Amino acid sequence: MRILITGGAGFIGANLVAELVGEFEVGVIDDLSTGSADNLHVDAWFQKMGILEPDLQRVVGEFGPDVVVHLAAQSSVAVSLEDPERDWAANVEGTRRVAEAAVACGASRMISASSAAVYGEPAEEDLPLSETAQKMPTSPYGESKLAAEEVLAGVLVSTDVDFASFRFANVYGPMQDSEGEGGVVAVFSSILARGSAPTIYGTGKQTRDFIFVGDVVSAIKTAMLTGARLREGEPGGPAYNISTGREISVNTLAALLSPLAGYLGTAQYASARSGDIGRSSLNPGKARGVFAWDARVTLERGLQSTYDWFTARK
Repeated sequence: MRILITGGAGFIGANLVAELVGEFEVGVIDDLSTGSADNLHVDAWFQKMGILEPDLQRVVGEFGPDVVVHLAAQSSVAVSLEDPERDWAANVEGTRRVAEAAVACGASRMISASSAAVYGEPAEEDLPLSETAQKMPTSPYGESKLAAEEVLAGVLVSTDVDFASFRFANVYGPMQDSEGEGGVVAVFSSILARGSAPTIYGTGKQTRDFIFVGDVVSAIKTAMLTGARLREGEPGGPAYNISTGREISVNTLAALLSPLAGYLGTAQYASARSGDIGRSSLNPGKARGVFAWDARVTLERGLQSTYDWFTARK
């Protein structure tokens, strides 16, 4: 089986490539604008290019994938606020181009990365959110990821390509960038590894659904190989929450990470950031029911693995 991964030099993509190489023929397309050349696997086919480039369909056809995993995206909320047109082009038009290439090359399945950001600020009584919950994105990024789901369905629903959008919760783990839009686990790990105090914005009582990147990789791999149709009964475009279903506060996160670093001090607090959602968690039951996947890595084990990776890079 041949697997093509767009964004394969990024955080999730590089972890996925590392898992699949040796078992499958793996190809990577990445323009290295946010992904790192250091993440490229020597045993994976690689083409440096952006997903909006005119030659995309020809290059995809040359590799000839059976499955396309589309992870390339503009993933910065801040960038989406500053330049929503760039965000829309990368996330919506980019998804269209990759889906069209998947059809043209005869791929049998495409899995596309979406985000918890499509839901926006949830009603607390609805937590953990199911895939049918109301979608009210609060940023251009969330709007573009929701539109990308619709574009994916529009291109593929009348073809033989099975497909799904995976709405990732807050993914963390080794290889995540602690700069820019790096997740809070990566940011805290990097700061604590230097012996400094982490900064918590707001009260720290805000919650997120933290999922280890290894569990995300296992979700993608399981869905790649399942005999079930991912889009069955979903004419508008199938979506799956890839999550734990558990809420963890930022305060709890800091309290769990600090002992790993031997940090005995307290976190610093700063003013809450505009647009920060108060609570978030996603129900992963649909993925469990359709392709028998569940998150298995405990938060404690995942944090240890992540912190160990950051300390090894000091």
